[in-house]
Amino acid sequence: SVSLNRQQRAAEWRGKLEETRMLRPAALLRRLPNASCLLPAKRRGFRNFSVSRESMEFDLLVVGAGPAGLAAAIRAKQRADALGQELNVCVVEKGAEVGAHILSGNVFEPRALQELLPDWKERGAPLDTPVTSDSFYWLPNEDLAVPMPNPLLHLAPELRQEGNYIISLGQLCRWLGEQAEGMGVEIYAGFSADAPVYTADGAVAGVQLRDVGIGKDGKEKDTFEPGMELLAKQTILAEGCRGSLSEQIMKKFNLRQGVSPQHYGLGVKEVWEILPENHRAGTVTHTVGWPLDLMSYGGGFIYHMEPNLLHIGMVVGLDYSNPYLSPYQEFQCFKTHPRIKALLEGGTCISYGARCLNEGGLQAVPKLTFPGGMLAGCSAGFLNVPKIKGSHTAMKTGTLAGECAADAVLGSFEGSEVTKYEEAVRSSWVWEELSRVRNFKPAWSLGMIPGLGYGGMTLMLSRGKEPWTFRWSKKDCEYTKPAKECEKIEYPKPDGVYSFDLLENLARSGVNHEHDQPAHLKVKEESQHVPLEVSLPTYDGPEGRFCPAKVYEYVPDDADG
Repeated sequence: SVSLNRQQRAAEWRGKLEETRMLRPAALLRRLPNASCLLPAKRRGFRNFSVSRESMEFDLLVVGAGPAGLAAAIRAKQRADALGQELNVCVVEKGAEVGAHILSGNVFEPRALQELLPDWKERGAPLDTPVTSDSFYWLPNEDLAVPMPNPLLHLAPELRQEGNYIISLGQLCRWLGEQAEGMGVEIYAGFSADAPVYTADGAVAGVQLRDVGIGKDGKEKDTFEPGMELLAKQTILAEGCRGSLSEQIMKKFNLRQGVSPQHYGLGVKEVWEILPENHRAGTVTHTVGWPLDLMSYGGGFIYHMEPNLLHIGMVVGLDYSNPYLSPYQEFQCFKTHPRIKALLEGGTCISYGARCLNEGGLQAVPKLTFPGGMLAGCSAGFLNVPKIKGSHTAMKTGTLAGECAADAVLGSFEGSEVTKYEEAVRSSWVWEELSRVRNFKPAWSLGMIPGLGYGGMTLMLSRGKEPWTFRWSKKDCEYTKPAKECEKIEYPKPDGVYSFDLLENLARSGVNHEHDQPAHLKVKEESQHVPLEVSLPTYDGPEGRFCPAKVYEYVPDDADG
């Protein structure tokens, strides 16, 4: 009878959560029944909190409703159905709705989707713009554009675009979310996972959601509600690049031991509505060179998507040396090149966004499992750098994570760490693909010309069969030179037609931040001295230039002038 009562209360809890899922979190929490009785007695109270937290248990918990997380949830349900068993799967997503926090180029390779849902076309997946042509240009300066011959370009399998699609990744994730919910996956959007929950023996048992109703001063407001705990037998972290929980877990369990530091790139992107005569649906263009200098890694992308949308952006490796470089301003300059400006003429910029990318490749992939869970997708870092694609590898690793987690939960597996998952990833085409391109990005440490030369050799000739692997020991920030050793970069003022002030563009980003809430970016306690004692005097405050949302700012002290 106790078990039946627990199931009835669980059904009631889930029903109320579904009814109120689109409410503000504080309002939602006030309408939820106390679910603490759903926990077995031995699981209650294993964390010592000063506030009482409601809890809910699932078989499998996925953090992040991106390509990796949704693929994990779908595959787990498929596996349970194949075994004829029940599996409760929950996906928690910080965005107000699935797809709300998704940003990508995106030229999508459907290989992993085909394996996960072979009938995706019949199901109506939003892959509507197949790639019809692709090109690659070197921009030596602000006027010239030198094309690479397509026969030479297509000698490298990674640079071929045949069979790919220009898509909105946000739309694809919304569609994947619908497929997952149709299979019985419970997706709770609008909830941010704030911290891992641990068992008494130190294994991950789930996540605690962020407290709500806290003011800008850090004090509780009248609307305060403590974040719930979502508990599971296995937790899959699929938060994306630099996920906060993933970073905590990697540090706690030392998952990065023996691998190179992760390197990152910053992608800055706009979506334009352009004139029909300038639009060629399915056209893909990539560039290297201007406006970046020869020692900075990066390049531009231009994708023509139906009906008349132009996805245009730039990725800049964050291992650049000049602290005066601004990725956002470099992108604004990029659009003034005559070949690009002609495309935008008469058009309207309708959207702006930016995101971080993992660029470390195979050498920077951490250990993928830990007691109680696993890392999938960009939480671990499976971006194929020369392809500039990571959605397909994210989906594949998510699929493998979902399958391995489901097998462990439903089978006779004993223990908390599913090491079978890492074995599956290493034997998959994801590992083979990343191994083939492992030396491409590190070769750019010598500059664009050596990087292109070695990159062309490894992509077109050796195809990753070199008997060596380049490794590194420095983080991106350690490549930054002191400001006194670098020349200041004076960027042109935006014209408001082709180039825009950052604050003007932020209005197009859809960012919504309530005034009376805590700052979402905080300097760690052990680094409190860095901004004023290191960053500003040595590097002239590069935070004010590298941030694509102008979050960081040094304000003069009135007392000191």
